[in-house]
Amino acid sequence: MAKPSKTPPDLPTERDERAFWESHDSSDYVDWGAAEHLRLPNLRPSTKAISLRLPLALLERIKVEANKRDMPYQSLIKAWLAEDVARHRR
Repeated sequence: MAKPSKTPPDLPTERDERAFWESHDSSDYVDWGAAEHLRLPNLRPSTKAISLRLPLALLERIKVEANKRDMPYQSLIKAWLAEDVARHRR
């Protein structure tokens, strides 16, 4: 593979960097043939445990819905929260 023909610009912020890479092809700047495969087996998304008090009846209804979907109820709560936040940010 040919060496990259361009040097990426030195951008002041992460936002500028993100915008740059969204509009430019990295193969002009990076020699992907020289890249090494990397495994990060213990890498997990960062999360924070919180305590949330729910009425027992609501928790039972959530567990029933989660069971219908064959998923843990905590995962269903996270999915619903993520969907609602995304919907309200539009």
